[in-house]
Amino acid sequence: MTLDELITEFDRGLRSITGVSRMTRPMPMPSALPAATESAEGAPQAAAELTQAERAHAAGLMRVNHVGEVCAQALYQAQKLATRSPTLKASFGQAALDEEDHLAWTARRLEALDSRPSLLNPLWYAGALAIGLAAGRFGDKVSLGFMAETERQVEHHLDGHLESLPPADLESRAVVEQMRADEIAHAKAATDAGGTELPLPVRSLMRAASKVMTRTAYYI
Repeated sequence: MTLDELITEFDRGLRSITGVSRMTRPMPMPSALPAATESAEGAPQAAAELTQAERAHAAGLMRVNHVGEVCAQALYQAQKLATRSPTLKASFGQAALDEEDHLAWTARRLEALDSRPSLLNPLWYAGALAIGLAAGRFGDKVSLGFMAETERQVEHHLDGHLESLPPADLESRAVVEQMRADEIAHAKAATDAGGTELPLPVRSLMRAASKVMTRTAYYI
């Protein structure tokens, strides 16, 4: 990797940790957004129908999703560094752009819900970067398999959020639905590119680590 590429990846990582993310796609919005949930400038606001408890719950879920996207940035950066394949570098780079959209979308929802990202984002980022580099050391097929399994677990995790989000929070639901569609596409792309299925103990360990992260990030 060239010096310019390293600087670019460092910049992306720094923006991921600090919450300064750029969108390449517009933020998903529900098809029928009540006028009361938009500001005069058109910025998304928390739905007026949400109670204080519902708002706090939605914010907790979106904080978890934001942490997931911080981790995704680190994972894809690590996998780009680990592979020598130009094709895979491009694939990981495109997936990272999609995830950066997710990062920006979830950050905006947290603002609209009068909440904040996780205070432990630097820790989540560093841990995910280390895991991604470790996966990359076992070769491209394992790295792709790790990507596919990660995205499948994220899809399952987002399914749970769609069931748990307050019914009135249409804006968060629209964001999560688009994120879910992107994660499914990423998993399929990784499998189609030759990703191998990870052993059951590894998949189980990934699920256990994910539970620790999600339960902590919901509050902190």
